[in-house]
Amino acid sequence: MSESKLAGKAALVTGSSSGIGQGIAIRLAKDGADIVINYSGHPEGAQQTQEMIKPFGVRSIIVKADLSKVADCQSLVKAGIDAFGKLDILVNNAGVEKGSDFVDVTEEDYDFVLNVNLKGVFFTTQAFVKGLFDKNMPGRVINISSVHEDMVFPHFASYCASKGGIRMLMRDLAVELGPKNITVNNIAPGAIITPINKSMMEDKAKLDPLLANIPLGRLGTVEDVAALASFLASDEAAYVTGSTYFVDGGLIRNYHEQ
Repeated sequence: MSESKLAGKAALVTGSSSGIGQGIAIRLAKDGADIVINYSGHPEGAQQTQEMIKPFGVRSIIVKADLSKVADCQSLVKAGIDAFGKLDILVNNAGVEKGSDFVDVTEEDYDFVLNVNLKGVFFTTQAFVKGLFDKNMPGRVINISSVHEDMVFPHFASYCASKGGIRMLMRDLAVELGPKNITVNNIAPGAIITPINKSMMEDKAKLDPLLANIPLGRLGTVEDVAALASFLASDEAAYVTGSTYFVDGGLIRNYHEQ
């Protein structure tokens, strides 16, 4: 039954104190996986995630980590392995963005975005893969990328650069790690209903043009993304690697810059 398709597995979901990360943590727990809940600045959100997965009867721990720091990436993975004896699934969800005209981007802002979105994914994945190698285990790496790994986003050049980097990292690692039975895939969400988008959802002048660009005519939900993450984490996706899966209602095929 689907509720137990991840039974016996342990998953680390970065940035799982809110939004898409929280939704994925809840879905993987519902499907039977033990969960490492990660946060950087909002412990109350991580505690909420833990409360929401309790009814599923799985184990969970909460670990604070700043994914812009390699030592934190490594200690986060170690905490999961120490708690559960192993980690089978890594969901690289944590991400940040900072809007600015390209000519005004500062080194500080560039480093902030690239260090979390690309460097953090790189070294968290490295630590996770080393753990798999140590135990000669297969594994699943799922990166929560963005439609902007492929689609332009003017005034967010650093964000687009980070997500484009994740696209190539995924492709490269799928080939390098495939012989070890480690799959690597990206999920690229489009416009998803999350707390970070609250102001846009309440602004009809911004929301209506966006909806006009989405063939399915609605915003996505965190559950739309989490369902795909659950599939990619499961044995049903054992032969799926090296691809990006867009969860965007068709936006990337129909986008027109306003």
